[in-house]
Amino acid sequence: MLDFDQAQTLLANAAGPLQRTEQASLAQAAGRVLAESLTATVDIPPADNSAMDGYALRLADWSADARLPIQQRCYAGDVPEPLKPGHAIRLFTGSVIPAGADVVVMQEDTVEADNQVQISREPRPGQHIRRRGEDTMAGAPLLPAGTLLHAAHVALLASQGLAAVPVYGQLRVGILTTGDELVLPGQPRATEQIYNSNGPMLAAMARGMGALPVHVLHARDTEADLLAAFKTLLADCDLVLSVGGVSVGERDLVKPALAALGGELSLWKVRMKPGKPVALAQIEGKPVVSLPGNPVSAYAVYAMLVTPLIRRMQGRADIFPPVSRLPLRTEHPRQDGREEFLRVQRRVSEDGTGELVPYGHQGSGVISSLPWSTGLARLPADVLVQDKDRVAYYDLHHWLA
Repeated sequence: MLDFDQAQTLLANAAGPLQRTEQASLAQAAGRVLAESLTATVDIPPADNSAMDGYALRLADWSADARLPIQQRCYAGDVPEPLKPGHAIRLFTGSVIPAGADVVVMQEDTVEADNQVQISREPRPGQHIRRRGEDTMAGAPLLPAGTLLHAAHVALLASQGLAAVPVYGQLRVGILTTGDELVLPGQPRATEQIYNSNGPMLAAMARGMGALPVHVLHARDTEADLLAAFKTLLADCDLVLSVGGVSVGERDLVKPALAALGGELSLWKVRMKPGKPVALAQIEGKPVVSLPGNPVSAYAVYAMLVTPLIRRMQGRADIFPPVSRLPLRTEHPRQDGREEFLRVQRRVSEDGTGELVPYGHQGSGVISSLPWSTGLARLPADVLVQDKDRVAYYDLHHWLA
């Protein structure tokens, strides 16, 4: 068995970024990954402008009893006249600063009457003026390649006048579930059968990361069915995820099917709980990751081992989300020969900080624990963990994003 960290590193490097790139409009850019580094095309703001509704004047013209004639009323989008000595120009937020003005006084510090303005508070040099290029300057770095674009990035891109940006192609994921005992939700179910939760779960997890689940197939426990399904997925997808059939039972046929397709196995078992039976193969230059069949095990392996690979294939610069350390609340000391990943909720402790509370039943088939959990607490192998010991916490809000 490989140690967890070794397996995670191996899987994270099982493939590089996609070679496909395309142009995405700003309306479609959120959730995509920037394929090229971008530089700013314009200065923002493009000219000195007012940060307040108020008046532009020369600081030298201010005195406590001065009444300055209002030369012009200049709205945002208007072109101001050059400021005459001893005058003021009425401005609004975003108005261009007139030539000759060196301060803006906000209207709350003024009294206007008879087309004159009196300033009640001494201005500070340069106050309330946004300088040209103080946000971005043309030619300066804007966003690096590998940035996962969100609404804030879209705002920045739009401010530069960019209507479309280069992004990596959407990662195409194929999902294969196995097992004669599985039936699709909504179909009749016999007593000895269970509904297939892994297929819909993994498809939803892939979509949540911005990947496209092209196929969600199911194969019966025969080598012919498995081979046919794998061939379809490999033809249409960049990454293939199979679920079940990777243990050592008589009908665990995924390993021989992968071998028949020329797959070279890089790992077979991982020293983690839940999730020991994990396989990685390369077929036709594409990674195939086989997950354990228990839904909780598949969920944990996907979150901890598969998501870094997905991020790398999407071209993201950051493939490992942050991991924090928090106290674990447990009634009984815990110790296992494998790295154990407990389903936990992060809660606010009595002192106002965080603590981790495990779900009561940690069985690998307890699906109700998944929507309850906010993350996974990692307990090191062969180490006694007691109440309030600090452990690594993997926040699923970040690890599944």
